[in-house]
Amino acid sequence: MIDFKLQRPALLALLAAGLFGASAPLSKLLLSGLGPFSLAALLYLGSGLGLLIFTLVSRGFKANAIRESPLARQDWPWLLGAIACGGVSAPVLLLWGLSGVSGAEASLLLSTEGLLTVLVSAVAFREHVGRRVWIGAALMLVASVLLMREPGGGFGFSLRAAAIIGACALWALDNNLTRPLSGRNPATIAMTKGLVAGSVNLGLAWLLGESATSATHATMAMVLGSLAYGASLFLYILAMRHLGGARAAAHFGTAPFIGAVLSVIILSEPITLTLTAACALMLWATWLTLSERHDHAHVHIAMVHSHRHVHDEHHQHAHGPDDGPEPHAHPHRHEPLTHGHAHLPDLHHRHGHSG
Repeated sequence: MIDFKLQRPALLALLAAGLFGASAPLSKLLLSGLGPFSLAALLYLGSGLGLLIFTLVSRGFKANAIRESPLARQDWPWLLGAIACGGVSAPVLLLWGLSGVSGAEASLLLSTEGLLTVLVSAVAFREHVGRRVWIGAALMLVASVLLMREPGGGFGFSLRAAAIIGACALWALDNNLTRPLSGRNPATIAMTKGLVAGSVNLGLAWLLGESATSATHATMAMVLGSLAYGASLFLYILAMRHLGGARAAAHFGTAPFIGAVLSVIILSEPITLTLTAACALMLWATWLTLSERHDHAHVHIAMVHSHRHVHDEHHQHAHGPDDGPEPHAHPHRHEPLTHGHAHLPDLHHRHGHSG
């Protein structure tokens, strides 16, 4: 049974997944007129410019401006690490891999990003991951192994498929480096990542002699990047704020379904038994994560942080005259609190577990 009230932020991750899922088959089409470094650069520049326009427009309507916490000095090492892994390195590996596998298979191989994000979240960042999420991650692994077969039979691994898995590993690290920033302004984070990563890849494309052979392809790449990378990352950061890194990634695992379906429709690729089995396994994995329920008595330690919030059970602090109407963002203190309710590892529930 799915607790729709508790899992409501999962809709943000699902929408982000839908936008990103469209990127694999559409990027494969754009590779006919662009090299991998050029395409990666344009996708990220498009995402950064799109969010820059969004930021400037939203600031023009100050009365309705979205109040979010700005980036602080201590956030920059996390953000620069995320940009190096997920903004510069991963897209090039993905686009090189795309040139050697079908769009549908590439889309479903991208599901390993969710599995690897869960592993990094649990092992490196000590995020609590429940049994249903682990089972879902295992199902995604089985589905991905099926898709990594070389065409023609056997289980020899394709180097192009391995490159896509490598991109997913870098994005998994990117996701977990971004997790501590999820309380900050998601538009600023995604915009900075897009502009920096796009500029670096554009420089690499120039050094390698790559150039856009089609102005139409270049324009389409930037439009695609603004949606599939920029808007998708914006929504994904918001989802991590409420769901934690592992569960947001598990929900984001629905992206391959979108990509696989679009590959069949747009690229006229065949519907194979392997593809169908992988989709079924991933659908099962997604349902397991959505239907998870975590309810126990837990302790909130005293802490001071800043993020967008309203007055609720976890926010009973005093306000100054400049804090503005709710929802708003400002530094605030949480006093120690012990209680029990169903929850996910959001900004206020990243506590330890005994079992």
